[in-house]
Parts: sequence; C-alpha cells; structure tokens
Amino acid sequence: MKTLAKLTTVETKLLVREPGAVFALAIPLFILVAFGSGITEGDTVLLPMAVTLAIGMVGLYLLPTTLASYRERGILRRLSVTPVRPGNLLAVQLLLQLALTVFAVSLLLVAGIGLLGARAPGAAGFLAAFLAGTAAMFSVGLLIAALAPNGRSANGFGVLLFFPLAYLGGLMQPVEYMPDILALAGGYTPMGALRQSLDDAWSGGVPAPLPLVTMAAYAVVLGLAAARSFRWE
Repeated sequence: MKTLAKLTTVETKLLVREPGAVFALAIPLFILVAFGSGITEGDTVLLPMAVTLAIGMVGLYLLPTTLASYRERGILRRLSVTPVRPGNLLAVQLLLQLALTVFAVSLLLVAGIGLLGARAPGAAGFLAAFLAGTAAMFSVGLLIAALAPNGRSANGFGVLLFFPLAYLGGLMQPVEYMPDILALAGGYTPMGALRQSLDDAWSGGVPAPLPLVTMAAYAVVLGLAAARSFRWE
C-alpha cells in the first residue's frame, strides 16, 4: 500500500509538470471565456461544447501519449521486475487522468455558470453523460496507446482522430449547419454522442438512450480491444 501511495505521489507530480495537462485545462477554458463574452443567460450550447472538448483532449492526447511514452522508455518493462507491477502504474494513470478531467470540467462549470451566466445542467443527466463520455474517450485513448509504437506516434494518432471527431461531433460548427449525412454520422461518434447527451442535460432533460448506449458500446468494445492488444514493452 505504501508503495502504491508513493507511486501515486510521483505520478501526480509528473502530471502537474506535463505541458499537455496545462493545455487540457487552458484551451477549453480559453475558448469558453473568449466566446462566452456574448453568452446569453440560460445558454445551453457553449458550455457543453467546452466540456466535450476538455474530455476529448485528455482522452485523445494526454492519456495515450503518456502511456505510449512510458512503454517507449522501457518504464513498464522495468516495473515488471519490481514490487510495483505495470498494471498498478496503468491504474494510477487512469485515476490521475480521470482526476484531471474532473478538475478541468469543474473549472469550466465554475467559469461558465458562475462568471458567464450559462445555465446549469440537470445533475443526474450531466453525471450520466460525463461518466459515459469519459469512459468512451478514455477507451479510444487506451487503444491508441496500445497500438502506437511510441509517444510521438500516439500523439500524432490522437491529432488525426481529434479533429475529424470534433467536426463530426458538432464542436467546430453547429450541427444544424452540417450536411444531414455528416450530422447523422456524427451522432454515432464518441464526441458527438457526448455532446448530444450534455446538450440534453443542459436543456433540463434526461439524455436520450441512444447516445448513452453509443458511448457505452465504445467504452466496452474499444476497452476490450485495448486490453487484448496492449504491450508492456
């Protein structure tokens, strides 16, 4: 237990110093503040988009890059011959990335609701959307980490996926201005399903079942694929 606690402390310090963690916090917050100057009272669009962006940045950038870099540098292989097993490091990283995501989203909620006057979401609907969306995005990131040969390629794969998913998910322009076929397809992407569920929560309703099922399917299928293909060295 002491070894695990020490590992958690060390990994927390490394995460705090990681530039990617700063970007994951700063970029969604900057976008919210920059575009939120003209936000109307009760707005239900901008804040869900910023929350989706924050979750996507951690899941697609920070998580896979960190794990792939650890494997590239031989850290996971060296841990296999110590009392700290590689699986413990993976579990700690997942918890820390989740904590970072919670912190990033909390900052957005405080800024959006407390400072800019955006509407608060329904608590139950928001929690369901957040948990399902985070699980889905993390599963994508874990699969990238499992397949990427090194940290640089993991980051590259994350970039290649992030922008198409952000566009299809309605983060770059409103869905109603997208071609119908792309808007329909975007609803079945993890980012699109997350944004839809958050929109429902911010509108005061319960997230529709289909987006939640879509995100759960991504989490289960891609999570299992990542577990089967993950290499420790």
